[in-house]
Amino acid sequence: MSKAGGAHYLVTGAGGFVGTALCRRLRADGHRVRALLRQPADGPWDERLTCDLGTDPLPVGLMDGIDGVFHLAGIAHVQDVAGISDAVYKQVNVAGTAALLDAAVTAGVRGFVYFSSIKAAAEPGERCVDETWDAWPADAYGRSKREAEALVLRAGREQGLHVCNLRPCLVYGPGVKGNLARLIEAVDRGRFPPLPELGNRRSMVGLDDLIDAAQRAMHMPEARGRTFIVSDGVPYSTRSLYVDIAGALGRPVPGWTLAIRLLRLGARLGDAIGALLSRPMPLNSAAWQRLAGSACYRADALCAQLGWAPRQTFAAVLPEIIVARQAASPDRR
Repeated sequence: MSKAGGAHYLVTGAGGFVGTALCRRLRADGHRVRALLRQPADGPWDERLTCDLGTDPLPVGLMDGIDGVFHLAGIAHVQDVAGISDAVYKQVNVAGTAALLDAAVTAGVRGFVYFSSIKAAAEPGERCVDETWDAWPADAYGRSKREAEALVLRAGREQGLHVCNLRPCLVYGPGVKGNLARLIEAVDRGRFPPLPELGNRRSMVGLDDLIDAAQRAMHMPEARGRTFIVSDGVPYSTRSLYVDIAGALGRPVPGWTLAIRLLRLGARLGDAIGALLSRPMPLNSAAWQRLAGSACYRADALCAQLGWAPRQTFAAVLPEIIVARQAASPDRR
């Protein structure tokens, strides 16, 4: 697919953190954008249609005149927190993707880029892995993303569609939500424990770099039929994130740290209390694993095959994230 301007793209999940930024970039590059949203909303798009993907039928004319689809819509919550059933993940992430692929093929759309997740493969433990790591995911969310990826690749093989799956690591950038936003909030309010250096390694990627990868995946023939990890290549420890965030917020970093054994004990107590109350505690074994565990990934194939190179790091983008957060809530110091 040519990178020439004037293409017409459909972006599903256009109202989300990544989707909105992608729409803005596409329009800035001279393309037209049709947004698919769950609820009507204004944003950086030329047209909008609404649909509860996986439940509602696709809107009539959704693919009319569309050159390529960037598919971001889906359920992405962590199961132990959100309590979402396996069937709901399958309905939205798998059946919704299947419906979009069928519509794209019928309409003669040329390209389809699927924003999957690094969770489409099981976490690799203490290793730092590239795209050759492909162990089957352990939870319903990851399995649904993996099944959707398989549908995308099959459509490419059987229908001649230019397809590509992207597996982004945790995305950072102005307006970020989710776990990273909660971490910044906790540090700002003095509610994040002063953890010691645990030596864990977690991967992330900058928003602008992810959008660059998506555009390359849509335009470059080398991306056809491929699945790529998207990571900035920096192994972040929980301690290093905490120190960087505290510095950007102007918060002092305590000279002491909590003992790991106390944190592990707190996680076990959180499990017990959560079982009694039938709801997860802020600190439990799952939360401890997210704080102390590793999930390290390399984007080797993306760099080698598409010439992509990350330009952002969390520390460099963090001031923009703080400014955007303060602008959204002026009462924050």
